Amino acid sequence: MPTIQEELDRRQMLYSLLMPVMNLYVPGLDKGKGLYFLFVKSETRTPGGLLARPVLTSYYKSEHFKTRPYDPYNVYTSPNEAILCADSFQSMYTQMLCGIYERKQVLRLGAVFASGLLRAIRFLQLNWHQLTHDIRTGTLSPKITDPSVRNCVADVLKPDPELADLVAGECSKDSWEGIITRIWPNTKYLDVIVTGAMAQYIPTLDYYSGGLPLACTMYASSECYFGLNLNPMSKPSEVSYTIMPNMAYFEFLPHEHSSIPLSRDSPPRLVDLAHVEVGKEYELVITTYAGLYRYRVGDILRVTGFHNSAPQFHFVRRKNVLLSIDSDKTDEAELQKAVDNASKLLREVNTSVVEYTSFADTKTIPGHYVIYWELLVKDSANSPSDELLGQCCLAMEESLNSVYRQGRVADNSIGPLEIRVVKSGTFEELMDYAISRGASINQYKVPRCVNFTPIMELLDSRVVSSHFSPALPHWTPERRR
Repeated sequence: MPTIQEELDRRQMLYSLLMPVMNLYVPGLDKGKGLYFLFVKSETRTPGGLLARPVLTSYYKSEHFKTRPYDPYNVYTSPNEAILCADSFQSMYTQMLCGIYERKQVLRLGAVFASGLLRAIRFLQLNWHQLTHDIRTGTLSPKITDPSVRNCVADVLKPDPELADLVAGECSKDSWEGIITRIWPNTKYLDVIVTGAMAQYIPTLDYYSGGLPLACTMYASSECYFGLNLNPMSKPSEVSYTIMPNMAYFEFLPHEHSSIPLSRDSPPRLVDLAHVEVGKEYELVITTYAGLYRYRVGDILRVTGFHNSAPQFHFVRRKNVLLSIDSDKTDEAELQKAVDNASKLLREVNTSVVEYTSFADTKTIPGHYVIYWELLVKDSANSPSDELLGQCCLAMEESLNSVYRQGRVADNSIGPLEIRVVKSGTFEELMDYAISRGASINQYKVPRCVNFTPIMELLDSRVVSSHFSPALPHWTPERRR
């Protein structure tokens, strides 16, 4: 996405509004700190020489962030050096260590997405032995090799056997329910995005936090920052965002027309910000200062009301997205292409894919894609091996977009793709179930993504084997498609 220098000023202005709004609902935030798990990602250059990197990486590396003035409402436990460390393990380890040392000062925990905060909890599960060793001895793990990170942590590190015993005692218990408030007892809320695809993580966050409030503070994307939530402590299902008209020029395509491509010759009727109607759904269309013209963001929004004259929107869903674990977004066409490419490997054993569906499994940390396959094995003496089906998993991953592959390879935010082979006839049973609930037999189509519990239970009860991707897909910062 194109961007310009002054766009950072607009984004900084929106950031500056978040805490004044939050302070209306949660007073006293200037008396403590925030433990936020923030990371930079790899960057590259376009063939023309322009820097290309994720939008948040641009912000964290900017002077707006690095030299931000002291604000008692925005004090982080994580040093800048840890946030700016490109090695995700060293960055996470250092941020977790500093957050534990200042556990009593932490009033809020956060990450950009809910999945990121859960990844931090999983990191603690895997590394608490080393972390408590460092706290007990006042030394830093030799795995942390970045000189700037080691130097900044030196100011924090000191032997604290009592703290080490407390953390080890909590982390060694069988149950991790409420672990966030057990380690950080003064936490008032979690600051994470849990709308849209991230809503799937709410039960897990509630488990680890003991039911702390979940605050969704702002609405933004790589293309443009849109607005903020003026009632950040509302339930995730009731969150509405107020769009700020100075961030871009906003137009709205009525949802019943959103399948029509925009054309200069015969454009469908677009509605501007001042004329949207309560209760109606729209697809967001933006024209930005950085050069996007009537760009369809792909978000479906519902108008819920007004703040003074400014309309407020509930995020309904991403258009055409089937699967999402972190910042990845896989649509039906991409999933179909991945299945097609993987199924070619089955030809050598005279086998084909009869039907398939999928779901995003977020019970594991990190979450992963699960693909259900019903196979037609034409030669029972030569059925697909576990190794071959593992290679099918990898072939699917190689076919998915670069954001997915980056999550697998560089960010460790997505787990290995899994194929679950189901018994012959399973998808006929699925159709019978849908028809029994009122679906038309003439219009029934196999859903390419499922999340309805009875359907999940039916599919899982018919699984005959499970297979995981045996290796990481190919990804480098330069490979972008």
